[in-house]
Amino acid sequence: MTDHHSLSRRATDTVSVLGFKLGWRTLRALPERAAYGLFDRVADVAFRRDGKGVQRLRANYARARPELSPTELDDLVHAGMRSYMRYYCEAFRLPSLAQADIQRAVVAHGAEEPQALSAQGKPVVVFVGHLGNFDLAAAWSASNIGPVTTVAERLKPEEVYQEFVAFRRSIDMDIIPLTGGEDPFGALVRVTRAGGRVVALASDRDLTNNGVEVDLLGHRARMAKGPAVLSLLTGAPLYAASIHYEPAARGEGLGGHRTVVQFSERLTPRVDGSTADKAQDLIQQCADHLAPTIRAHTSSWHMLQKVFVDDLDPRPDAAVPPAGMPSASSQGRPT
Repeated sequence: MTDHHSLSRRATDTVSVLGFKLGWRTLRALPERAAYGLFDRVADVAFRRDGKGVQRLRANYARARPELSPTELDDLVHAGMRSYMRYYCEAFRLPSLAQADIQRAVVAHGAEEPQALSAQGKPVVVFVGHLGNFDLAAAWSASNIGPVTTVAERLKPEEVYQEFVAFRRSIDMDIIPLTGGEDPFGALVRVTRAGGRVVALASDRDLTNNGVEVDLLGHRARMAKGPAVLSLLTGAPLYAASIHYEPAARGEGLGGHRTVVQFSERLTPRVDGSTADKAQDLIQQCADHLAPTIRAHTSSWHMLQKVFVDDLDPRPDAAVPPAGMPSASSQGRPT
């Protein structure tokens, strides 16, 4: 027999699946202005409800922008929620966008070296944060640098996860599940050594408690070390890429904004020593690349989870909470 709890869970799962499928289909059919306006309203409601995710966003923004007054901080959090929902709107609509739409919606700086390496069939490893629109940047990369491979948290129910996998494959992004498949790091090593792909990992928070501590905007934060270790083990060049939204001129961008991607120079260890020492230094360089963007475009930092050491559970076996809403890719969203 099936108990009431199981039936309730199945019903909830079914609603989730139907909701996401309906979202993908309906939002693609809506006019652009109406779609973005709808998600603005969703953001406004979430901001007013001030749930745990919004509270965490406020705490993270307060550390990033300590000079702000309470009113200014509230305004920034409101803008951050609108930016976060803009990401979701674009994620739902992305599979139906023409290549010309993607090209006018993304501008990249410093991509020349990764483009040249990819043209030679060489792999590129990129550290990214939970900034702007990772998926739109990946869709741009597929045409301008190379197809993307990333790791993503496995969503529940499974049907929702498969919907997101299918969506990302439609924009030439290959997903390695964080759980429920082969060892993700082993898979990343295999893909990287095979060459010809951009391995992009959102690593500005540590999901495994196996990351490293870095300085971020004057505070200690924990970040994943995967991109650095992957680069050191395979010899693939490592870059950091910050992503943010900015207002777009008429006829450019999507929904009044465009996505800006800023690549760092190739990152190499500044220290001698063990692989761990070099990885620590490389991730610090990645954090240093993201920091100016987080400060200048704070509303594009969609960090609704704990990242600063002072906020994390001090128990060594306490996992960092997973993302509250599936997507990036945050990251769902790439980890």
